[in-house]
Amino acid sequence: MKTVKAEIIAIGDELLYGQIIDTNSHWISQELDLIGVRVVRRTTVGDNREDILEAFSKAEGRADIVLITGGLGPTQDDLTKPLMAEYFSCPIIEFPEAVEAVTSFFKRRGREITPLNILQGHLPSCCTYVPNEVGTAPGMWFERNNTYWMSMPGVPHEMKKLIKDFVLPKLFELFDLPVIVHQVIKTVGIGESWLSDLIRDWENALPQHIKLAYLPSLGHVKLRLTAFGENKTSLEQEIQEQINLVFPQIKEYIYGYNEETLESAIGKLLKKSNKTLALAESCTGGYVSHLITSVAGSSAYFQGAVVPYHNQFKHSILGVNDETLKEFGAVSEQTVKEMSAGVRKLFNSDFGLASSGIAGPDGGTESKPVGTVWIACAGNGFIETKKLQLTQDRMLNIQLTAVAVLNLFRICFSRK
Repeated sequence: MKTVKAEIIAIGDELLYGQIIDTNSHWISQELDLIGVRVVRRTTVGDNREDILEAFSKAEGRADIVLITGGLGPTQDDLTKPLMAEYFSCPIIEFPEAVEAVTSFFKRRGREITPLNILQGHLPSCCTYVPNEVGTAPGMWFERNNTYWMSMPGVPHEMKKLIKDFVLPKLFELFDLPVIVHQVIKTVGIGESWLSDLIRDWENALPQHIKLAYLPSLGHVKLRLTAFGENKTSLEQEIQEQINLVFPQIKEYIYGYNEETLESAIGKLLKKSNKTLALAESCTGGYVSHLITSVAGSSAYFQGAVVPYHNQFKHSILGVNDETLKEFGAVSEQTVKEMSAGVRKLFNSDFGLASSGIAGPDGGTESKPVGTVWIACAGNGFIETKKLQLTQDRMLNIQLTAVAVLNLFRICFSRK
């Protein structure tokens, strides 16, 4: 079976200058990977005629499908459409259906359409017009020398809809794509190298058509199993058998699968057991609360939170003893114990989580350098704590602490 190769070209000075992060190419790569299309190159090009045409020429020489994002606006610095017309040697003409779509888009929103907006319905005559139902810049599909091209707006939600509704079905129509099945095991609380050591024998025994990838991120490691074959059902069964084999070796670190997040996994635990949670966040400044409440339905188990940044509020709101703060300081095991117990009592919740630390870049001492953090989990008859020694980076410390706090709760919940 022939490997189908793709190249992604992202166009725009704002991408090169770092004013906008190119999340589009990353998302497209993931979608193509899921259907067995191999991305051989991702190119970012500024708003420059020669550079864009050179990118087009090189892509045509190495890819079966070229996906282009950006540069389709109505202003003079948007070069993609005129340069595609130049590259494919065809004039730009009016597409009545495209003009009608743009006009209707503005009318539905009660906005006045300008002559410049109308020009978005003018496209290279050699392209296939692809309606953009959620924006004004249409997609453009080209075919030449067994290479297929799709030009799309750079606006992420517009691009994603065109990929889902048009590009992916078109690829299945044009190419004999392999059957590929992915499953992702989500782990937390263990580093990549330690995880690799634990599962080395299992990994080495994987069948040839099942590949394993380690995908580390902040505090997490994802294990992605990818199976290649001809029958989806049998591949899914084989992957599940492999997950069942490795599960006993790493079950204490697994919190979920595929798209599940640590916060959604914790929400499921709380909801299923009809338990509630409250938070006392000092160094994380509400970040853990943000993660918890990003999950739909979290009001069923999340009682509330306090961000007692100053010691006086650790005392007056959460009931931390003045003596504890004076003797041990805000960043101490004793303080987070009292914080977690205090917030649990304050919100009448089943569990209370607390964090207190030195996020940085200032505030560290010889005995408590930047990155020193204490976390605690309080429940019925127990309080568990953990000390973290993190980095010099403030935001990184906040994010790592949040993962550690949620993981501490997960561990406590499984033991109690």
